[in-house]
Amino acid sequence: MKLAVLKETLLGERRVAIVPETAGRLVKAGWQVAVEKGAGQDAGFPDELYEKAGAQVVGSAQEAVAGADVVVRIQRPSQEEEKLLPKGVILIALLDPLRNPEQVKRLAEAGVTAFSMDAIPRITRAQSMDVLSSQATVAGYKAVLLAAARLGKFFPMMMTAAGNIAPAKVFVLGAGVAGLQAIATARRLGALVEAFDVRAAAKEQVESLGAKFVHVDLGESGEGAGGYAKELSEEAHRREQQLIHDHVKTADVVITTAQVPGKPAPRLITSDMVKDMQPGSIIVDLAASTGGNCELTKPDETVEVGGVTILGPTNLSATLPYHASQMYSRNIHAFIELLVKDGEVKLNFDDEIVKSCCITHEGQVVFAPLQAAAAK
Repeated sequence: MKLAVLKETLLGERRVAIVPETAGRLVKAGWQVAVEKGAGQDAGFPDELYEKAGAQVVGSAQEAVAGADVVVRIQRPSQEEEKLLPKGVILIALLDPLRNPEQVKRLAEAGVTAFSMDAIPRITRAQSMDVLSSQATVAGYKAVLLAAARLGKFFPMMMTAAGNIAPAKVFVLGAGVAGLQAIATARRLGALVEAFDVRAAAKEQVESLGAKFVHVDLGESGEGAGGYAKELSEEAHRREQQLIHDHVKTADVVITTAQVPGKPAPRLITSDMVKDMQPGSIIVDLAASTGGNCELTKPDETVEVGGVTILGPTNLSATLPYHASQMYSRNIHAFIELLVKDGEVKLNFDDEIVKSCCITHEGQVVFAPLQAAAAK
């Protein structure tokens, strides 16, 4: 069994799909691991560490992929990189299939069996493979550090000879994995933290971290399939907007993390709300890659409006590449173990995890949400 680890080519992507620690485990399990030269360099894993782990470092992606049973990466391949994938190979990456149906079609036509790690189901047995959660943990943590670095105020309360200084007020929108990590990090830095989520079940988690959960009666459940948030009705959205407006006005930092799987991010902060915010306050929009929770967000840009700074990072996990790669790699390893039986790659499509995140197989698009969309 051969597994290829490729160097990421997307601008700003510093992570690597497999770290030396995982490569060593795979080698011991009987895998031949081929790593493209420099694949882990930007994440803090030089080629020598892979060689010490028993992997083979090769000079090009083409050489790594040659004869491979499995190819792993972080980001989806470019069209040029797709051409390197041999028929029958298994590709494991973050493919975001609902937003990239044309690529999915090409992969099917090329005979690639593609698995998308962002489609791993939210079930207990799959937690060790949950890439979205591991990378969201990184993003939530880093979002608070970005805000703290930009804010012209202390986060904690300070008692000094020059008098007392009040703590910063942080408002977190969305209490999923990224939001909870943002809450925890802001609390560690000493800020007063409030959080809102349309899912009532988030209240206990928010309060367990020492933050205040702000609630409004939406008149309906905000929770959809798999524990994710769902789109709200017009009336529920109006109530939500009023609550958000009331809280962003007094916040020093607002961190937004709300996303709906396969759809544009919900618009939570309007330009009118931003106008009412205090000069010097900061918004970090973690939904920038899917349209943004703030009306004024621009992906990967810093926008200043009326003294309010709006940050729209689209790949924060890549800015903490060492640990982000380590976590992603462990997720991948757990998934690969699921695919192997008796020393061979054997795909069991009766397994809920395998079935849920397989996108293409034997020349066909097999991802149920895409099949449903095509049938409409």
